[in-house]
Amino acid sequence: MRIDLAELVAPGHTAVVTQECQGAIVGPNAGLKALAYEARREALPNIARLLPAARAAGVSVVHCVVQRRPDGLGSNHNAKIFAFGAAGVDIGPGSAGTQLVPELDAQPTDLVLHRWHGIGPMGGTDLDSILRNLGVTTIVAVGVSVNVAITNLVMDAVNAAYRVVLPRDAVAGIPADYAGAIIDNTLSLLATVTTTDDLIEEWGRT
Repeated sequence: MRIDLAELVAPGHTAVVTQECQGAIVGPNAGLKALAYEARREALPNIARLLPAARAAGVSVVHCVVQRRPDGLGSNHNAKIFAFGAAGVDIGPGSAGTQLVPELDAQPTDLVLHRWHGIGPMGGTDLDSILRNLGVTTIVAVGVSVNVAITNLVMDAVNAAYRVVLPRDAVAGIPADYAGAIIDNTLSLLATVTTTDDLIEEWGRT
């Protein structure tokens, strides 16, 4: 089935959703160094190029970040990833670890949503309600990680009847070849896989 990318990502019904592009996850002092390095190698520079093009075209931008109290009260403790992700990293409310990295150049028109629990933003924030209030039917998903949160976001979004676009060079996971295999063999069945350049070109025409 041929996808008309221009119609799919038309500004009137599209939002870019960034996932965990925050200091504790992809910043220079991130807890998981390998993931931060991989994100900063390609995905983060491409997100930094993509967001100004989206804003200029009138595409909504929503940032989703994770936070938790120092005592972990109210957050998940039921999977290994939660203990691993919390080790040695401050993601307390208002901490540097919860702040968007400077490369995103957050603007007053952007929305920022914080989640206290879960492995993805669709179930852990008001993302669904906010997107529907914005009239959004297409989500452009960027950020980290393809291993867990991006894959969770794509699946939850598809289950909630959104169309999803995934610029493969604006997401990251580790190892990189594993993330590529997930995109090629799983996410490509659920989302329209494209590139940052293709999206910038489309939005540049509007």
